[in-house]
Amino acid sequence: MLSTEWSIPSLLQLSGGYWSACALHAGIKLDIFSYLDGSALTVEEVAKQCNSNPRATGMLLDALSALGLLDKGVATFIDTPFAVQNLSKKSSGYMGHIIMHHHHLMSGWAQLDKAITSGEPIREPVSHGDDELVRESFLMGMFNLASQLAPAIAHAIDLSGYRTLLDLGGGPGTYAIHFCRANPEMTAVVYDLPTTRSFAEGTIARFDLSRRISFTSGDFNEDPVPSGFDAAWLSHILHSDGPATCAALLNKAVAALNPGGVLMVQEFILDDAGNAPLFPALFSLNMLLGTAAGQAYSEGELSRMMTEAGLTEVTRLAIDLPNGAGILRGRKP
Repeated sequence: MLSTEWSIPSLLQLSGGYWSACALHAGIKLDIFSYLDGSALTVEEVAKQCNSNPRATGMLLDALSALGLLDKGVATFIDTPFAVQNLSKKSSGYMGHIIMHHHHLMSGWAQLDKAITSGEPIREPVSHGDDELVRESFLMGMFNLASQLAPAIAHAIDLSGYRTLLDLGGGPGTYAIHFCRANPEMTAVVYDLPTTRSFAEGTIARFDLSRRISFTSGDFNEDPVPSGFDAAWLSHILHSDGPATCAALLNKAVAALNPGGVLMVQEFILDDAGNAPLFPALFSLNMLLGTAAGQAYSEGELSRMMTEAGLTEVTRLAIDLPNGAGILRGRKP
């Protein structure tokens, strides 16, 4: 649990924290940070670029400046160096996709009380929806997040001697890409829904790995999973379903492995008491809002599911990750 010493000011800051988030989201939606990347513009010039009201635009620019994301001059605004690197579409480090994914989740979070009362989701899973913009924000938002971690993870996990990798539910293929970059003899298959193919193949091509990484379409809960792999990677997949469905998926993943192969599971992991770390505890609520049975799991629960699926030597890897994330690895006899 957090050791926060609560006060009335800190309580109200928590309650109204969405004000700052909404200002950031509006800046991303209007693409303000791209316009102000390297160009100092007046309020009127930004409003013309955004096709927005000058008075209201000035208020937003002041708020973004107060947040430390813009620098304000005598009569102009310009991006801070941090905003240039992370909030402008001109940058390879653009994080706007994951920010827009958070934006698309807000309406559901505003109805959390209804989900708690009913015990049922109040929105469809964003990965399965019909809205292409929402789906793109989700998939490329996962690419944003994974790109921050995947290079270090791929180098921290020794997969030398493992020639074939299954990235199960791999989305845009970020981890398959970085595992293959860290292991030059490795080839990989990204297995995910057909709606993911264009995003994955585009991302894989961008890294010039189309000859080593292929995409196979399917629903891993309903369809057969390809087999013959030395390693399998499940990154933030199990939290979308309840224990029974997770068990079935882990059995499929183990069956896809060659004898001696390894299965790696990355999740936001709760402690065994269930009330820490904070992010996995909140993430369980996010799963409540959008899935029928999804939740964050504890290390003990994940270890038991992996062992019951037939894996041995199940251990949590000593890799320090943000937001309570962790990686468990097991071996197929």
